Amino acid sequence: MSERTNPITPSGFSALRAEYERLFADERPKVVEIVSWAAGNGDRSENGDYIYGRQRLREIDRKLGRLSKQMKFAKVIDPAHQDDRSRVYFGATVTLADEDDNQRSVTIVGDDEADATSNRIGWNSPLARALRGSQIGDLRTVQLPGGPKEWEIVGIDYPSPA
Repeated sequence: MSERTNPITPSGFSALRAEYERLFADERPKVVEIVSWAAGNGDRSENGDYIYGRQRLREIDRKLGRLSKQMKFAKVIDPAHQDDRSRVYFGATVTLADEDDNQRSVTIVGDDEADATSNRIGWNSPLARALRGSQIGDLRTVQLPGGPKEWEIVGIDYPSPA
């Protein structure tokens, strides 16, 4: 992960924080306890609990480091407070139509919270980069692995302020 600011929604940041706290306060202490117990049983070279526990502890520590770095460089942006709602910016839900008038909606979120199954695309994805700053009626061409595809912006929506 490059060391640059990474936009993220408030709910995405909360999810990162919750995962960090769960690992740090719940899962890691349990694994440390198992490793300590297993280390006290004698020969560590053939002790499965000790070997697996140490591996799991390294995995948890790597994930904690990654989550910590993600939170450090995260810039929380609430799309509900977007001033210019006529253009596509971070947090917008954009309705697109292709050449065959097939429509789809995507929401532009932080790269760490992107989920294609929920139509949430990352801020730095090719489609999101092409859509940035566009308004209803604009045509945008996106380079896809199968070749270029043109989309028309037919709707832009932002969450309502709470």
